[in-house]
Amino acid sequence: MNLNAKLLSDRAKLPVRATDGSAGADLYACIDESITLLPMQRALVSTGIAISVPYGYAAFVYARSGLAVKHGITLSNCVGVIDSDYRGEIKVGLINQSDLPYTIEHGERIAQMV
Repeated sequence: MNLNAKLLSDRAKLPVRATDGSAGADLYACIDESITLLPMQRALVSTGIAISVPYGYAAFVYARSGLAVKHGITLSNCVGVIDSDYRGEIKVGLINQSDLPYTIEHGERIAQMV
């Protein structure tokens, strides 16, 4: 199934599957300035995209295992749900569960969408 996607910024990047066998497509940070998450701090990170999910379906946003295992960066709500009637920008709530600061840069892969 293909989703209609819209770039909301000229700096945004469409979701991309890393390999042919990937279940999810990577979501990228679309931010003007770096965001440093201190330990246990949360932030809502823009992706600069909006999608159109067909009626009766949903898209799900999950943490990237590399960020979670290596740096303790995961979703603040565990799994994000994008309903079929939502047409706004996809934003990802992240939390730093480590004891070290972590800086999110523009264009960084921050989550995956299935």
